Amino acid sequence: MATPQIRSPSIGTGLMATIRVESADGGWTWLYRVAGVAAVISLVLLPAAIVVYTFSPPPSSVVASFAQFQTNRLVGLVDLDLVMLVDSVLMIPVFLALYVALRRANESLMALGTTLGLVGIAVYLTTNPCFSMLSLSDQYAAATTDAQRAMFLAAGQALLTTWTGTAFDVSYVLGGVAGLTIATVMLRSTLFGKATAYVGIVLNALMLVPPTVGTIGLILSFLSLVPLAIWYVLIARRLFQLGAISSHANAPGAATPPTSRG
Repeated sequence: MATPQIRSPSIGTGLMATIRVESADGGWTWLYRVAGVAAVISLVLLPAAIVVYTFSPPPSSVVASFAQFQTNRLVGLVDLDLVMLVDSVLMIPVFLALYVALRRANESLMALGTTLGLVGIAVYLTTNPCFSMLSLSDQYAAATTDAQRAMFLAAGQALLTTWTGTAFDVSYVLGGVAGLTIATVMLRSTLFGKATAYVGIVLNALMLVPPTVGTIGLILSFLSLVPLAIWYVLIARRLFQLGAISSHANAPGAATPPTSRG
């Protein structure tokens, strides 16, 4: 009886050859799968955040933000970038999976891009204020004196200033540079299609200007949502394929998957 084989007209010889090499290293099946799921979750969260921002724009002051939390805690969290916070965490396995998949195309650039991406995530996670503002809102609502309320307002203003300050801008630009670096490596690899690489280049070029710099930053940030959604789809699709082929290649007695062009 012939051993079942994986066939995919969209997977080329370069992908199959790389999978065989990765299988010799022990396989990365679960990393690819987790990263694929992470990309899908980020894709699903994106329109939800857009809807909330459209019908409930972020408050323009600390008092308004506190009031928003007391009215609807979830909306208050989303208005202060809860989705971007979750997306940043989800990008950790994606960056790692892309490094594993593309490192043989250019290991030095992938190491640089992955490091910049992870550092950018770490910086952003330290600046996001959503849960800290929620806590301050509760304390502000429970305050019994003007002095206490003034203290919580000052603390909230400090959080918002940090959130839209240097650290945020650095994390945003680092993410763009990391993405551009990885997309450049994609152009040299057969693992990801040229379309994925070009979408990544457009997306991350738009991210080189933070939304905090003014109107142009806000416009570019809004425009980046389109290539971002497309990139999530393309990346998730390929990561699931990598996971499926890696799993097959590492199965006991599995035959070497055939190559195909496309």
